[in-house]
Amino acid sequence: MHNEPLVLERTYNAAIEKVWQALTDHEQLQQWYFDMPEFKAEVGFEFRFTGTSEGQVYQHKCTITQLVPGKKLAYTWLYEGYEGHSEVTFELFDEGNKTRLKLTHTGLETFPTTKKFAREGFATGWAGILDASLKEFVEHKA
Repeated sequence: MHNEPLVLERTYNAAIEKVWQALTDHEQLQQWYFDMPEFKAEVGFEFRFTGTSEGQVYQHKCTITQLVPGKKLAYTWLYEGYEGHSEVTFELFDEGNKTRLKLTHTGLETFPTTKKFAREGFATGWAGILDASLKEFVEHKA
C-alpha cells in the first residue's frame, strides 16, 4: 500500500491573484474545474460535484478545511457511497510575474483498492486538470 501523499507542482505564467481567483471564485471554477451548484471560499463550506470515469458517475462531497487568502485552500474529497476520506490542498507561491502551485492529495490509500480509485488515476486526472484546464484558464483567458 502506498501511503505517501500525491504531490504535483506547476508554475504558471500568471500573477498569484489570478491563480487564487481561479481556485476560489465560483464563476471561474465553473469554467475550468467541475460544474458545482455552489462554492464559497470559506472554512466549513460544503460543496458537491459529479465526475465521470469510464461511464460511471461519482458524486463528490467536499468541505473546505483550510483557507489562507492568496496562499492556501484545502478541502476534504469524499465519494458518496464509497469508503475513504482524503484531502486536497492547493498552495500558491508568488514568483514575481509567475505563480508556483503545489497540489497535495492525501488519504488516497483510504479509498477502495480498485482500479477506479488507483493512485495512478488520481495522478493522471490531476495532471490533466493542472496541465491543461487550469493552465489554459490562467494563462490565456482575459
